[in-house]
Amino acid sequence: MPASRIVLASTSPFRRQLLDRLKIPFDVADPRIDEGARPDESPEQTALRLSEEKARAVAKIHPDALIIGSDQVACLDGEIFGKPLTHQNAVRQLQKMRGRVVTFHTGVCLLNAQSGVARVRNVPTRVGFRALCDEEIENYLRKEQPYDCAGSAKSEELGIALVTKIESDDPTALVGLPLITLTELLREEGVNPLIRNQVSGIRSVSGGVAADQVSDVRNQGSDQSAATSPPE
Repeated sequence: MPASRIVLASTSPFRRQLLDRLKIPFDVADPRIDEGARPDESPEQTALRLSEEKARAVAKIHPDALIIGSDQVACLDGEIFGKPLTHQNAVRQLQKMRGRVVTFHTGVCLLNAQSGVARVRNVPTRVGFRALCDEEIENYLRKEQPYDCAGSAKSEELGIALVTKIESDDPTALVGLPLITLTELLREEGVNPLIRNQVSGIRSVSGGVAADQVSDVRNQGSDQSAATSPPE
């Protein structure tokens, strides 16, 4: 039986905005997983693993849905740059990346919770950073506070002023959800955004993608509860 719901395993407003571009009803759930990297895996493997783990965490409360998980890891000279979480960590990240080309690995997973089949892809993006001075780094971080973003920058906002070039097969990957790749995965599951009868049966429990209607995997007895944690 085809899935009648799509759930985005993320509380990121930027991923919600991106997914909304496909004009398919969907709900949002907070996966709340440990996003730490493992010492024996590459940056690409980390992004792919976390994308699938997010989707499978949400499958516990949405067993009838197609679940979308995504994660991003930045890498320079073999060093992984995840979410800085603090101002000091963000300063260190940008100081190391200035004047360099950094690869951002964006993993995306489409999990069919009914069958347990996960389709997982990685979309790399090469980003050239300006040779920023300490004052520029400090001013940027104070204005934008991108402490929940891998690589300490939001290219969809003021962070675009930090970079000299962006190279990727999927322009939405750097923002956090590669829509070209996701569309391919959805089509493989029989959901083509351009074919009306393939999306007409999909329903959203929340009636939309409002930020105040987010499922929480910690609340196994309810499909709806407020989430106030940093974006996943």
